[in-house]
Amino acid sequence: MKKVSLMLLLAAATLSFQACNENKKASSDSVENANDANDLKEQNGTGQEDDANDFAVKAANGGLMEVEMARVAREKAQSADVKEFAAMMIADHSKANDELKSLAASKNITLPTTLGEDAQKDLNDLSKLSGKEFDKKYVDIMVEDHEEDVKLFKDAADDAEDAEVKAFAAKTLPTLQKHLDRIKMIDKSMD
Repeated sequence: MKKVSLMLLLAAATLSFQACNENKKASSDSVENANDANDLKEQNGTGQEDDANDFAVKAANGGLMEVEMARVAREKAQSADVKEFAAMMIADHSKANDELKSLAASKNITLPTTLGEDAQKDLNDLSKLSGKEFDKKYVDIMVEDHEEDVKLFKDAADDAEDAEVKAFAAKTLPTLQKHLDRIKMIDKSMD
């Protein structure tokens, strides 16, 4: 009996230890946590298909990053054009983020609530810069990010299986294209 009790106690301790380690790992990246939650919901039949989940998580992480970087740019940028662009990012992406949150809630899609690890690292690195070096790095990041956003939203607008996800992507795409065009103009003016 003592052997069985000891074995059960050892097994329980092992499981508790593993669960604690899993929670520490899981909480380190909001994007991974959202993806894991959505995968579980899909497996249980209570969530959306992979394409809707993936789009929503990527769009949310990108939107969060753009707002956070824009807040830093509004404070640190030297260029009036960069500051103006940052203000536009905060306004437009905050609105789109709110719309995405509503859509995700109605579809039972979990979104990241904080930046993913890669986006947080980029934000931290950007925050360390100042002056023209800051402006150039911010503009470079925004060009690359908006090129990716336009592709992501165009693909979803064209191919998403969920009609509401497709409509959200199609509605938001022109704003993202406007951002890309504007940031490319700013980039050219800096050369």
